[in-house]
Amino acid sequence: MSEVIVLAYSGGLDTSVCVPLLRERYDFEKVITVLTDVGQPKEDIKRGNERAEKLSDEHYVIDAKEEFVKDYIFPSIKANGSYEGYVLGTAIARPLIARKTVEIARKLGADALGHGCTGRGNDQLRFEAIFRATDLRVVAPMRDLDLSREWEIDYARDHGISVPVTKEKPWSIDENLWSRSIEGGLLEDTFYEPPEEIYAWTKSPERGISPAKVEIEFSEGVPVALDGEKMGGIELIAKLNRIAGEHGVGRTDMIEDRVLGLKARENYEHPAATVLLNAHQDLERLVLSRAELRFKAMVDEAWSELAYMGLVNDPLYADLCAFVDQSSKRVNGVVKMKLHCGRAYAVGRKSPDAIYDQEMVSFDSQTLSQRDSEGFAKYHGFQARFLKKY
Repeated sequence: MSEVIVLAYSGGLDTSVCVPLLRERYDFEKVITVLTDVGQPKEDIKRGNERAEKLSDEHYVIDAKEEFVKDYIFPSIKANGSYEGYVLGTAIARPLIARKTVEIARKLGADALGHGCTGRGNDQLRFEAIFRATDLRVVAPMRDLDLSREWEIDYARDHGISVPVTKEKPWSIDENLWSRSIEGGLLEDTFYEPPEEIYAWTKSPERGISPAKVEIEFSEGVPVALDGEKMGGIELIAKLNRIAGEHGVGRTDMIEDRVLGLKARENYEHPAATVLLNAHQDLERLVLSRAELRFKAMVDEAWSELAYMGLVNDPLYADLCAFVDQSSKRVNGVVKMKLHCGRAYAVGRKSPDAIYDQEMVSFDSQTLSQRDSEGFAKYHGFQARFLKKY
């Protein structure tokens, strides 16, 4: 009986090489590829489709951008999604891509699911947390065969597979609407300074162009308008990526702790994500109570770690999302952000739900008598004063 496998396909080196390998090394009779569009460049989608049409027996393209924004990016904004400084772009996209791959596999009655992830990284875990919830066999050629990137490049050349990777520039690049990651090659040397050529979304922060200001409006923690113009999430993020990228906003060069325990050097670009996350956190400080902010910081950290691991099916993930959604109901308002020399920071904010009274806090206010606070000051630090006399 012939076996059919459905491969989560990106169009890059790894997944393109997987297609013939699945026939040669695993004897699959039929290899079906699924390319899920989560905001990759249109040219990459086009080239990926062209490669898949030549390589696979059947190919599917799924436009999941709206779902990615609504069900993954917006929750990440509300939870201030960040793992060790990484804004979780690739991490939050993988479960969605895996789910779309599973949908096609079930529809076609396939026998197995495949991915092109290595055995050293996190993506294998993010895909398989979804894949292994099914009763289908999981196949990972890069990991199973212990392949190197250099071997893959040679294999692709020998099999007539045209891929945008060379031994001189072996960057492994992953893009979606929320972020762009660049790794591999000389970047694996932690002391090597990344060349400007690896960046595509951001201009050099050292260009010295004049600052720009943008205003972000939020409704229940979700961005709904840019500079007073209402727009959908895809349009807003894409436009903000262009604006902030001009000012070099959103570059991250970091040593990251992978789930497996390995430390890795990672480079990211995420202009819109940087602006939106910074603006959202600033607005939260205006509308949430001190106790809420303290507790939510712990929730955000736990949420981000689960999202980083790809454990979006974990019951705790749903529990944390419930708290985040509830606390976001008052995160309404506008934040004015300044973009300059790679930085994005708030210079103004307003909200109908602000826990702030300008009259009460003003140095010139007569609403509250300063004398009323003396009793509080007498009791403040009481226990410490019992321990040591000054």
